[in-house]
Amino acid sequence: TSYEIKECDWSSDVCSSDLVAIEKDPAARNILEVVLCYPGVHALWFYRISRFFYNIKIYIIARIISHVSRFLTGVEIHPGAKIGRRVFIDHGMGVVIGETAEVGDDTTIYKGVVLGGTSLEKEKRHPTIGENVIIGSNACVLGPVIIGKNAKIGSGSVVVKDVPEGATVVGIPGKIIEKEVVEKLALDFEHGNLPDPIADVVKIMLKMQHELEQRLKTIEKDHKIKARGIFHDYEEKAQEEMPGV
Repeated sequence: TSYEIKECDWSSDVCSSDLVAIEKDPAARNILEVVLCYPGVHALWFYRISRFFYNIKIYIIARIISHVSRFLTGVEIHPGAKIGRRVFIDHGMGVVIGETAEVGDDTTIYKGVVLGGTSLEKEKRHPTIGENVIIGSNACVLGPVIIGKNAKIGSGSVVVKDVPEGATVVGIPGKIIEKEVVEKLALDFEHGNLPDPIADVVKIMLKMQHELEQRLKTIEKDHKIKARGIFHDYEEKAQEEMPGV
C-alpha cells in the first residue's frame, strides 16, 4: 500500500487544524492554553513556515527556521518532510522527523519518537506514516517503510518493516501482534495498553502443561500405575530449603 500525503502549506486553515490538541489532549482546557503552552503545536507552525521557504528553494532560511524551532520546542522537523493536517505531537521533546518522512492526517506522535533514515543516499530514506496512526513514546520507525492507516506502534518499539493497516506493533525489532481489518470507529489512545507476546506464550505453555498433566493422570488411573508426581523432587527440595513453607 502506498500513500499520497497531501501538501499543507502555511495558511490560516492549516494552522487552525494544528490546534487539534484541544480535542486529543484531556489536559487542554481551552484554545488559548494550546496556542501559548503546547510545544508540539509551535513546532508544527515553525515547520509550516520553514516548508514554505523549502518549497521555493530558499533552503538556508528553511533550515534556520527549523533549527530555531528545535532550540525552542525540542522537536526537530526537517523542512523537507511532508506533514498532513490535524497531526498532534504530544509533549514533543526529542521528536525527530527526517527529510523524506511523510506523516498522514490525524496522526498522533508522542515524545521521543524518531522517524529516521537508514541510508546515506539522496533518496527516499524515511518512513511514510498513513492516516490516523498512533506512535507511542520513544518508538523508532526507521527506513523507507510504510505504516498503514489506523496502525498503532507501542512505546519503545523499533519498526524496520512495513506495517499493514490496523495492525499493532511492539518490541525490538517490532513485531505485529494484532491485526484489525475493520476500520476503527473511534480513536484509541491507550498506546501503553498493549498485548505482551511473551506473556501470552507463557500462558499457552502453562495451559498445555496442565492439560498434559491431566491426561497423564487419566492414563495412570486407567492402567493402575503408581507414580510420583511430576514435581515431586522439586517439592521435596523446596521443603528442605524452606521448611516453614
